[in-house]
Amino acid sequence: MAIHRFRALEEVLSRTPIDVKLPSDKVSDFFGQNVFGKEEMRKYLSEEAFVSVMSAMETGTKIDRKMAEQVSNSMKAWAMAKGATHYTHWFQPLTGTTAEKHDAFFTPIENGKAMETFGGGQLVQQEPDASSFPSGGIRNTFEARGYTAWDPTSPAFLIGSTLCIPTIFVSYTGESLDFKTPLLKALSALDKAATDVCQYFDKNVTKVTATLGWEQEYFLVDTALFNARPDLLMTGRTLFGHAPAKGQQLEDHYFGSIPERATEFMRDFEKQAWLLGIPVKTRHNEVAPNQFECAPVFEECNLAVDHNQLLMDVMEKVARSHNFRVLLHEKPYAGVNGSGKHNNWSLGTNTGKNLLSPGKTPKTNLQFLAFFINTIKAVHDNADLLRASIASASNDHRLGANEAPPAIMSIFIGSQLTQIMEDLEKRVKSGKMTPDEKTALKLDIGKIPDILLDNTDRNRTSPFAFTGNKFEFRAVGSSANCAGAMTVLNAIMADQLTLFKKDVERLLESGVEKDEAIFQILVDYIKKSKKILFEGNGYGDDWKQEAKKRGLNNFNTTPAALDAYISKSAMALFERHGIMTQREQEARHAIYLENYTKKIQIESRVMADLAMNQIIPTAIKYQKVLVDNVSGLKNILDSKNFGKVAGPQLEIIMEISDHLGTIKSHVDTMVEERKNANIIEDHKKQAEMYCEKVKTHFEEIRYHVDKLELIIDDENWPLPKYRELLFTK
Repeated sequence: MAIHRFRALEEVLSRTPIDVKLPSDKVSDFFGQNVFGKEEMRKYLSEEAFVSVMSAMETGTKIDRKMAEQVSNSMKAWAMAKGATHYTHWFQPLTGTTAEKHDAFFTPIENGKAMETFGGGQLVQQEPDASSFPSGGIRNTFEARGYTAWDPTSPAFLIGSTLCIPTIFVSYTGESLDFKTPLLKALSALDKAATDVCQYFDKNVTKVTATLGWEQEYFLVDTALFNARPDLLMTGRTLFGHAPAKGQQLEDHYFGSIPERATEFMRDFEKQAWLLGIPVKTRHNEVAPNQFECAPVFEECNLAVDHNQLLMDVMEKVARSHNFRVLLHEKPYAGVNGSGKHNNWSLGTNTGKNLLSPGKTPKTNLQFLAFFINTIKAVHDNADLLRASIASASNDHRLGANEAPPAIMSIFIGSQLTQIMEDLEKRVKSGKMTPDEKTALKLDIGKIPDILLDNTDRNRTSPFAFTGNKFEFRAVGSSANCAGAMTVLNAIMADQLTLFKKDVERLLESGVEKDEAIFQILVDYIKKSKKILFEGNGYGDDWKQEAKKRGLNNFNTTPAALDAYISKSAMALFERHGIMTQREQEARHAIYLENYTKKIQIESRVMADLAMNQIIPTAIKYQKVLVDNVSGLKNILDSKNFGKVAGPQLEIIMEISDHLGTIKSHVDTMVEERKNANIIEDHKKQAEMYCEKVKTHFEEIRYHVDKLELIIDDENWPLPKYRELLFTK
């Protein structure tokens, strides 16, 4: 193996794993130790301040500045007792990563002295420079003012010597510039709409909370190998690389024994996560070599999103100390499974009820069916918007790649619930039900089992599947911020439940009894939404044809998928619930298109650079070796034997020339197309140009480079190969 591949190894091996000193081996003894949670607030806050913060967390009431002053002083005392010297407002701009600006607690005073201060104003609001964050045209580049504002529903936490305060991020003119602000508004809208519907079934329900349990898939790769792959370093995926003889075809990695080196990394990042109150519970090998997964228990949706963003950061930091790099790209390697982030979503009440779990009586089962069928209706009516929420340049590689859900939005509910839906549709006719029909229907509903977890096999090809007491949104990408998909899902559910209540009230006003009104509306929704239900193989071409017949869209590229964000229906939906204004939606559409363009642009540049500066020169050098060999043979062999002996070399020489010519031709054309695309000012047209004119050259260039990899002397090939990247121990 070429020595230059390990030019970074010396520096890497000098690192030592992060040593996390814990008070105990029992997780329960230190879980949440670095979080300013309820227990710590009880210790440090006055009763008045504690009640104020709890009220803000649980009901959304505003914390006044007087209380904020008490909270800030207590938070500072807690943090400094743990060695903190700085604080930061931790926020989630539309870059897809988190952001922070650290300020020291100390303030200079007279006589050359200093004191530690952290007031209510510093807790509640901060002013980071917002000029370099994406704004989608909301702000000019020269306008730098933006504001971060404290989100008391997500507790502050400590990383190293810095107190981190979760915040929203808005522009000087008030528009949201982050993922958290619209998510919080969507959760609030859902709470109100779902609570109103719950009143039909249980008057004790005063709050409904959306919950989220994410499953984070990722790859590990040795740092030295990572540093020797410029494509991995700059794009997160391998732009070239021939499939190894052994990949994942034996399926021997999935749920297998976790390699010890990976286990040590997992132990360290789990300890860090537990200290931060992130309830990571599961770890295992995934399908592809060197692919793994971790998952926590369910949490309130906003907190779960924060924890996922935080964990991705922790994983990357801890991995470096173990001489690993974490790959969160949806498709870092061609030909093996990509990575997703399944979002398991449900609804819980303040009475302890999971609204997507059947009960023991017809009444509780009717409540379950109401929320279950309304979810189906919400997805049916807003399928394109839901597809847009998971669109990205990296996720385009994964969706529909016979390992992940297709780009067509559909719902899997299993055979038992399918039968229940069909029975409901048959039983309830238009008009008023007879007493016998009503009684029979209630009896049937009463037969729904308490637990639906294992009543049917799972369908891994479905992008949105019911899995017993929750819906699993499987199409979310591994590198994505969950907030994007969760904002849309909670918003469309809030809108649908609001519509459901209006429809039921309309029947009640006309004299229809409550249960009968609910039944009739639900059956109407079943009829209108059943085309979104699909139980079969989502990977097959038959489904694509069937989906087209049903009128379901198949947006297999991000520029096409993102249009749903600025449709009239989407804009009206977000505006009527106060989640986003039209200006904010248009800005996000522009930002997501620009992000797509930049990622394809970077990949194109890296591909051209590698092809022209590493692959082609290497191939020419090897070709020269063959040419010299042929010349030598010609000098020592007569013409009769020369053709027989030198034939294979001559064939390889010509083969190399053919591959080089095709690579050079496509690279030149791709570069010209990129130049043409760069002068386009319209975000949509530019993204489409990159998608249709620039990206289309990627596969052809890759194909010929990968063929050269099989021909050229392994010692001289400039890039670590898949057999090295995927099977690091």
